[in-house]
Amino acid sequence: MEQGKMAEAESLETAAEHERILREIESTDTACIGPTLRSVYDGEEHGRFMEKLETRIRNHDREIEKMCNFHYQGFVDSITELLKVRGEAQKLKNQVTDTNRKLQHEGKELVIAMEELKQCRLQQRNISATVDKLMLCLPVLEMYSKLRDQMKTKRHYPALKTLEHLEHTYLPQVSHYRFCKVMVDNIPKLREEIKDVSMSDLKDFLESIRKHSDKIGETAMKQVPGAQDLVDFSPVYRCLHIYSVLGARETFENYYRKQRRKQARLVLQPPSNMHETLDGYRKYFNQIVGFFVVEDHILHTTQGLVNRAYIDELWEMALSKTIAALRTHSSYCSDPNLVLDLKNLIVLFADTLQVYGFPVNQLFDMLLEIRDQYSETLLKKWAGIFRNILDSDNYSPIPVTSEEVYKKVVGQFPFQDIELEKQPFPKKFPFSEFVPKVYNQIKEFIYACLKFSEDLHLSSTEVDDMIRKSTNLLLTRTLSNSLQNVIKRKNIGLTELVQIIINTTHLEKSCKYLEEFITNITNVLPETVHTTKLYGTTTFKDARHAAEEEIYTNLNQKIDQFLQLADYDWMTGDLGNKASDYLVDLIAFLRSTFAVFTHLPGKVAQTACMSACKHLATSLMQLLLEAEVRQLTLGALQQFNLDVRECEQFARSGPVPGFQEDTLQLAFIDLRQLLDLFIQWDWSTYLADYGQPNCKYLRVNPVTALTLLEKISREMKDTSRKNNMFAQFRKNERDKQKLIDTVAKQLRGLISSHHS
Repeated sequence: MEQGKMAEAESLETAAEHERILREIESTDTACIGPTLRSVYDGEEHGRFMEKLETRIRNHDREIEKMCNFHYQGFVDSITELLKVRGEAQKLKNQVTDTNRKLQHEGKELVIAMEELKQCRLQQRNISATVDKLMLCLPVLEMYSKLRDQMKTKRHYPALKTLEHLEHTYLPQVSHYRFCKVMVDNIPKLREEIKDVSMSDLKDFLESIRKHSDKIGETAMKQVPGAQDLVDFSPVYRCLHIYSVLGARETFENYYRKQRRKQARLVLQPPSNMHETLDGYRKYFNQIVGFFVVEDHILHTTQGLVNRAYIDELWEMALSKTIAALRTHSSYCSDPNLVLDLKNLIVLFADTLQVYGFPVNQLFDMLLEIRDQYSETLLKKWAGIFRNILDSDNYSPIPVTSEEVYKKVVGQFPFQDIELEKQPFPKKFPFSEFVPKVYNQIKEFIYACLKFSEDLHLSSTEVDDMIRKSTNLLLTRTLSNSLQNVIKRKNIGLTELVQIIINTTHLEKSCKYLEEFITNITNVLPETVHTTKLYGTTTFKDARHAAEEEIYTNLNQKIDQFLQLADYDWMTGDLGNKASDYLVDLIAFLRSTFAVFTHLPGKVAQTACMSACKHLATSLMQLLLEAEVRQLTLGALQQFNLDVRECEQFARSGPVPGFQEDTLQLAFIDLRQLLDLFIQWDWSTYLADYGQPNCKYLRVNPVTALTLLEKISREMKDTSRKNNMFAQFRKNERDKQKLIDTVAKQLRGLISSHHS
């Protein structure tokens, strides 16, 4: 039963579902009915649904039939009316067709005109659109044309600006055109072309300033400001702006600095022959100044193309290389005038660069080194000057025949002598020509030293010290060597030596005037602390002493030359009555020589005279005791005694004033006592008084006496052997020989006791 209820319930549910589907079919659009029907076929009751559907269709057909039956009469009436309307419509159609034909015929020209108007309007629109497009493209083309013109005329920076406007403002408005695409593709090439051309201009600029650095530097060293106006810097500025705009400023800066460093190294490389002329140094300095004038201008007119650190680095390199080059090349220079001109050029070089803000202290320090070299070249030059003065001097007192000549000489050399002033003309100065000449050349040397110290920013004390030190070198080294060379010359005579002594005496006295001269030009008093003193006094004293020694040596040599003419017959038995000819000539020579010594300082003349007499006495003693003379007679000894007496007579005559009585004769005392001993044969006195302080023969040495005695003994023995005429005579000689042997024995005893 329950199963029957369940079946009934399912039947009701299915019927309700079929009803819903039917309503949905009736109300749903035909295009969307598919899903609804699918739900029917998906179920198992589609047969019953088809029955339901048939039933529903029949119901609708009955309703349609009822409605048609209800409206049929109205439908028939409508058909009738439509038939009537059809006839009228046909008439209307005919009329319209006729009217249309007429209208077509009448409007044919209008249609043609309208067609033409249509074409005109189309063209007008096209033209208007074309004009609009052209108006949009023309500025682009004009800008491009302007760009090409600017590049053609090398106005690269404006060209770059034009290119920027073209790229960012104009081309975007016409980007869909093909020519625009061509332009856009060409822009990087144009940029590179602008970069390359501007770089080419920069290279031309760099080459130009390299070539014209000399002219720029020359102008700067003449007038300093405005030298940069000789250079057109616009290529640098343009190239810098162009590279900055193109974002390659750093590349440009690096390139510029690298190229300028290369140029700096070239500029700083001096030519190998720079030292030969001043123009070589001038061109070298001009190029360096020109280089740094350009860099200084670039530093101050560009925003960081070069910076102070870069400039300082270049300047440090330039300083070191310049100083090294100057040290090397100036060392070759032997002309003091060229060194002085070089110094002035270096000062101008340093002052010019200092105006541009470059530190130049090292250059002035180097000038102090060149100052020492300048002093050396001056000393070499003045060595030649002194040599010429001394070689050309006549070594005779300067004769003056008028007041005018006298004043001229005392104007050249500080000399005062009241006695000489009182003497009538003609008269003579005591010194020769080389005294005023040497004195004036010393002053010229001081002036030359002063010239170098100008513009070196030195204090008066430093200048004074420099001059005094250089002058001391001139006196103690250069002038001293020149005087010594003259004094030591082989062919120099006694007259010249005497004049040199007189001259150096006067030059020594003039040293105080040289001190005053230096004080006047430096304004530094001699008593100032640390002031260097002049050593001229020492120089002239040394030269005078050398001349004096040379006089002594020269006199002795002359005496030796006369003594070489001595021709004694040591075996003669004749007693002479006059001095030997050679000795008479020698004494005459000494008298004439000492007569020249009148202007010498007294001690010099006295020393020379005493030295000559001593040398003569010593030489005569050596002649008497000469080993080659094995024998001599008392007659020869008598002749020798006459010669010694001639010498003593010369000494007593006072050839040089100032000697005390018999002082000069003491030079011959050894000879005199020896000769007196033998001529007087006073051996008893000699042997008895020997060794006592007041003995008569104090100056006779027993060795000397023995030597001479042995010569006489040998002669007597030889004569005794040859002479056999008289026995009595032989006995006298034997007695004398016996005495000689006894004396000789006693002399040997004295000698032995003396040695023991």
